[in-house]
Amino acid sequence: MIDRKWAEGFAQDWAANWQAKDLDALLAHYAPEIIFRSPRIAAVLGRRQTSVSGLSDLREYWRKALDAAGAVRFEILSLGVGSDALTILYRNQRNDHVAETLVFREDGLIVEGIVTYLRPPAFVMPPS
Repeated sequence: MIDRKWAEGFAQDWAANWQAKDLDALLAHYAPEIIFRSPRIAAVLGRRQTSVSGLSDLREYWRKALDAAGAVRFEILSLGVGSDALTILYRNQRNDHVAETLVFREDGLIVEGIVTYLRPPAFVMPPS
């Protein structure tokens, strides 16, 4: 079970690792069977796909993304904490507002990641 204190520490380390472009430190949190979804995968890899499976494919995607990114800046805006998942809302160096949801297995490794992009201001559901 994930608690708020742990989630805050994880998110700060996660953002620091991205800003340092420390790919090995980032990948150390992911399980070998990781499934990672992002609408940016197709553009970065130059293929028609929106997900990667396994650590080697995730490494390839992130390596290309980091090589093309220049400086990386992730400003954490908010966290959503679930029983086995964490959603990190952040603003990146392109001023994109991003929600990244990470699902953890019992040993603490991430088995699924889902990235979505928000249009500031965040979409608000109309009253029903």
